[in-house]
Amino acid sequence: MDALCRAEPRPRRPAAASPLPWARFSAWLDCVCVVTFDLELGQAMELVYPYDFRLTEKEKTSICYLSFPDSYSGGLGDTQFSFRLRQSGGQRTTHYEDDGEYNREAPLTLQRESAHYFGYVYFRQVKDSSMKRGYFQKSLVLVSRLPYVNLFQSLLQLIAPEYFDKLEPCLEAVCNEIDQWPPPVPGQTLNLPVMGVVIQVRIPSRVDKPGSSPVKQFNQENLLPAPLVLPSIHELDLFRCFQPVLIHIQMLWELMLLGEPVVVMAPSPTVSSEMVLALTSCLAPLRYCCDYRPYFTIHDSEFKEYTTRTQAPPNIVVGVTNPFFIKTLQHWPHILRVGELRMSGDLPKQVKVKKLAKLKTLDTKPGIYTSYKTFLHKDKTLIKRLLKGIQRKRPSEVQSALLRRHLLELTQSFIIPLEHYIASLMPLQRAITPWKNPPQIRPFRQEDFMKTLEHAGPQLTCVLKGDWLGLYRRFFKSPNFDGWYRQRHKEMTQKLEALHLEAICEANIVAWMKDKSEVEIVDLVLKLREKLVRARCQHLPVKEETLQRVGLYIETIIGSLPEDLQAVLHHH
Repeated sequence: MDALCRAEPRPRRPAAASPLPWARFSAWLDCVCVVTFDLELGQAMELVYPYDFRLTEKEKTSICYLSFPDSYSGGLGDTQFSFRLRQSGGQRTTHYEDDGEYNREAPLTLQRESAHYFGYVYFRQVKDSSMKRGYFQKSLVLVSRLPYVNLFQSLLQLIAPEYFDKLEPCLEAVCNEIDQWPPPVPGQTLNLPVMGVVIQVRIPSRVDKPGSSPVKQFNQENLLPAPLVLPSIHELDLFRCFQPVLIHIQMLWELMLLGEPVVVMAPSPTVSSEMVLALTSCLAPLRYCCDYRPYFTIHDSEFKEYTTRTQAPPNIVVGVTNPFFIKTLQHWPHILRVGELRMSGDLPKQVKVKKLAKLKTLDTKPGIYTSYKTFLHKDKTLIKRLLKGIQRKRPSEVQSALLRRHLLELTQSFIIPLEHYIASLMPLQRAITPWKNPPQIRPFRQEDFMKTLEHAGPQLTCVLKGDWLGLYRRFFKSPNFDGWYRQRHKEMTQKLEALHLEAICEANIVAWMKDKSEVEIVDLVLKLREKLVRARCQHLPVKEETLQRVGLYIETIIGSLPEDLQAVLHHH
């Protein structure tokens, strides 16, 4: 390992070589940052690697503040946590050439972000008499657009301690190794070598059955045994994260579903970021479409936007540790105050739901401060099963799987009626004819949907009683409904386009051309060409042979026209 950390800096590959320098690295990470504490400047950016990666000054400042725990939560030792920050300065070019293939194949909850960065932090604070302040304080930060919290935090556990001992050459060697990794391809199991260890991961795919165990899927791959197998690249230990609020899971799920503004006040960035990420993940496979900040400080550029009292709080889940926020965010409708997470043999003390008026400054006790009344009743059987698991000393990962299964079934019971209704808005296949534009998808009418619930509502798959109709009405006003509907509408529109292309392929084009004027025929050529370009650019769900047949049709049609027109169309 020492030899590896003394690796020479790598010469740039010649321009003709493929892939480009850092192309593979940037399929996983945008950059690696080192943030240190400077007596004159406070937190300061010591290093950004690769050296040619450009962060704006605003991004650098934000990363510096978000990479250190707030002064109130100072403890010695090593701390790991995550943050998410808004990108500034417009779209950035990246070394990684991706035409959107990853996002088309990955689950919606694991999409590569286009406007935000994730920061994965390993912070070390130890006494050091050689430093002016008497402390060594430094953070190693992995900056990525991928929400792979488990993978990147595991990677930090391997590289950060080594980096703090050996510094820059070690970091360069590690980045060179990451630049040899295969890209993250949904559905594939990958071996990722770093510092003499091989991390084995499976990248989830959109076609995976929700709730299927990634560990079982590993066993089907005939790969050599790898020393470090990660059961999941992104799933947290939900049971550990939610342990003080287990009896309120129902309420928290509803608040997330409705995109309500929630503040998580925690004693440390670790607890804050884990709780926020656990909350936003509890809607899977439905995508949480609102903003979220696993860890947020008073220095953040959005601080004024979130603390203003002149407008309603935004749809966001924000994690904070500085007690100052108790005062500035008092007007928010839902505040979850949690203490340190400790895994004990018994059910941890459950926080109580309290009135917002009881939110005292600084010495606020743990609790959920809200006046929210749940639409659905509590699931007492889940609490009993988790309690039984605690009594039987069931491993945390088994308890987490139980909790995840419960949340998945709850979300699916809620979404399936919506999926059935939206599918009924699709035109019938027989209405799609080759020589007319495909018919429109019918509009989503909320009242029509509500009428379907009596016979095909969530009660068919879920035992929970309550005001499901009220929950749907409130959901229709949330960004999560808007995000779900836009995604489904886009998929259905693409499906219609694909069916239309198939209908054209099966039509008798020569018979159609018999009684048509040259103007109509030229018009058809232009329309078919446009359809072909759109099918390839948007990656429509069409077989390659269908696209090739459309191309041949275009050539056949052009061949039937006078030579002067042929020349114009070929040139066009």
